[in-house]
Amino acid sequence: MIQRDLYLHQLVSYMWDGQIKVITGIRRCGKSVLLFELFRDYLLSQGTSAENIITIELDKRKDVKYRSPIALSSMVEAKIQNRAQQYYLFIDEIQLSVSVPDPDLPGEMVTIYDMLNELRGYKNLDVYVTGSNSRMLSSDIVTEFRGRSSQIHVYHTF
Repeated sequence: MIQRDLYLHQLVSYMWDGQIKVITGIRRCGKSVLLFELFRDYLLSQGTSAENIITIELDKRKDVKYRSPIALSSMVEAKIQNRAQQYYLFIDEIQLSVSVPDPDLPGEMVTIYDMLNELRGYKNLDVYVTGSNSRMLSSDIVTEFRGRSSQIHVYHTF
């Protein structure tokens, strides 16, 4: 495995900064490995319980239901009820999320940005997302979360 110490140190430096941590880059450049293996291993080595790391992979069949921002937010909120504990949320391939009708506001849609903004308000939750540049993430999230996100751009290493 290629060590990505520079990117790992960036993630560590952004921990608990109140921002959404956004990891972008081209497909197959190592975004998921950085988050789901290297950063996860770091957290575990620092004493974080595996149960306090919530992982969602939107490109996997088991997590397709969480492409809905409402379903994702509801699941996360149910898991982080113990306010005395710190939780980490890792969402992979966030560009696969979909907008859904808001059940409380007819005619309005709930987007991934709405959900991320809501989740960043929880003081016991630190949120990390990955996404390919190919669709929405690199420019849209910078625009939508200006001042509310920390971005790490991963470059392909040969």
